[in-house]
Amino acid sequence: MVPVTCKLDLKPFKAHHSEQQLEDFKTLLRLTPIAPETHENTTRLDGHYGLSREWAIRMKDVWLNKYDWRKTEDHINSFNNYTTQIKGKDGKEYTTHFVAMFSDSPDAVPVALVHGWPGSFLEFLHYLNHVKSRYTSQDLPYHFIVPSMTGYAYSSGPSITTEWTTNDIAYVINELMTGLGFGSGYISHGGDIGSFVSRILAAKYDNCKAIHLNFCITGGEPKDVKNEEITPQEWEGMKRLADFGTYGNAYAKEHGTKGGTIGLILASNPLALLCWIGEKYIAWTDETPKDEDILDSVMLYWVTETFPRCIYPYIDFFGRGNESTVFHGHPDYYVKKPIGYSYFPFELGPVPLAWAKTTGNIVFHRAHKSGGHFAALEKPKELFEDQEEFIKGLNWSTLVSK
Repeated sequence: MVPVTCKLDLKPFKAHHSEQQLEDFKTLLRLTPIAPETHENTTRLDGHYGLSREWAIRMKDVWLNKYDWRKTEDHINSFNNYTTQIKGKDGKEYTTHFVAMFSDSPDAVPVALVHGWPGSFLEFLHYLNHVKSRYTSQDLPYHFIVPSMTGYAYSSGPSITTEWTTNDIAYVINELMTGLGFGSGYISHGGDIGSFVSRILAAKYDNCKAIHLNFCITGGEPKDVKNEEITPQEWEGMKRLADFGTYGNAYAKEHGTKGGTIGLILASNPLALLCWIGEKYIAWTDETPKDEDILDSVMLYWVTETFPRCIYPYIDFFGRGNESTVFHGHPDYYVKKPIGYSYFPFELGPVPLAWAKTTGNIVFHRAHKSGGHFAALEKPKELFEDQEEFIKGLNWSTLVSK
């Protein structure tokens, strides 16, 4: 049930794409050639040079002949989806899509679950399925709101006349949460870009009372952190972090510096989009997700023309010279409010707790033995349990009274 305090005009939403669009997609995919064999795509298959040609051939066949997007639409539509109009900082209205799991309890804690790239609201459906197994709407102690960030999926794109930033995303999500009736206080969770959005929300908006993160890359080694503060597991994780900085972030620099070019390229061909995104689902996890989960993500991007509309946040990370404006270590976004931090060892850049503590007031932390970048998809049970323990440890009634 939508909270009675909601001030927004919500429109129920159903995912559905025309048969013609799906047939055109299949025709384009069918006609797309596979690149010739090279040393990089056939001989060295440890991921150092990216995807194998064999993987591309197999996934193209699965996508064409076995994958069922209508099944995914049905799954999306089994949840409560809405769209609403949110006025951005520029005064223009933007369509914002979100999935909601509202509680009937008047004391439920509102929680925004904010995705990143190449994720979407889809990855949190696994998480919400776990929540459904634990609670009914009558005893659910939380309101879960899963927005599609501006430019992603069924939300409209950002302005085409002015440059949008991660701060603009945070503004829209705060307007969404307060408009839904949660102005007295809410919590934001985020991974990837969603973690930066959550940090901005906590640092800049009084309505956001606490945040939970599973990604806390700082943009550099903090000062005054002693080696003995780092655990053996974290030392191993730092090897992944160093590897990402040396070999793994070229995609992000392309997004942030030549977004127009890569946007045009990947919006023109589904197999190219699959390879660009699929590589990340393999490299940033300890167990590669199911084919269906990878294809769901890529297909959503394809049918909604997400990719060229969604990569603008990378300008904040790599498009402003030598200075990022939003990494977690940026002093403008130090968070004094409570932070929960879940560490997954196969994150693309696992950050030690001692490093994360330099970015704000961490009151909850758990280091997991498995799991990677897509925590809500890979480890929905563990992520939910972390968040629940974090929230239970907060004095919520005191926080919302501040």
